Amino acid sequence: MIEVVLRAVRVDVGSSTPLLLLEEVGGDRVLPIFIGAPEATAIAYALQHVETPRPMSHDLMGHVISALGARVFSVEITDLDDNTFFATLRLARDGQEVAVSARPSDAVALALRVGAPILVRDELMASEGKVMHLEDGFEVVGEPDDEAELVAELREFLDTVRPEDFNE
Repeated sequence: MIEVVLRAVRVDVGSSTPLLLLEEVGGDRVLPIFIGAPEATAIAYALQHVETPRPMSHDLMGHVISALGARVFSVEITDLDDNTFFATLRLARDGQEVAVSARPSDAVALALRVGAPILVRDELMASEGKVMHLEDGFEVVGEPDDEAELVAELREFLDTVRPEDFNE
């Protein structure tokens, strides 16, 4: 497994679809994963440590895992099948490991909230990882260094996106 960090949440210029850019730690490859607008917002909130009046779904998931005496020790992006990425939450409880299937966007959002490492299967990074200049072909939504701008841009995107924008 290859450890990655969330390098950015961007919007693909061609499709107006948000995507995660997961950058290899100590390497130069980036794994791009298209995600939905609500998931992009949840991840932006996690990046900015936004406190909401009530727990968001990923906060709730982290609280439930903790309340059950478990912890997330990693999230893994494991497979790509028919243009759909798959992930696994790795939980530890009472000395035992529990694996739970998840969408990558949910897994990343949870990892950001609980401080768990994000890993990508070696073969997946080898086949799908790209060496890219992050400004090429992508509209910048924000960098983790500029979290307020990230949230503002994602909110603007959510205010203007229409369901038919996703029909191709």
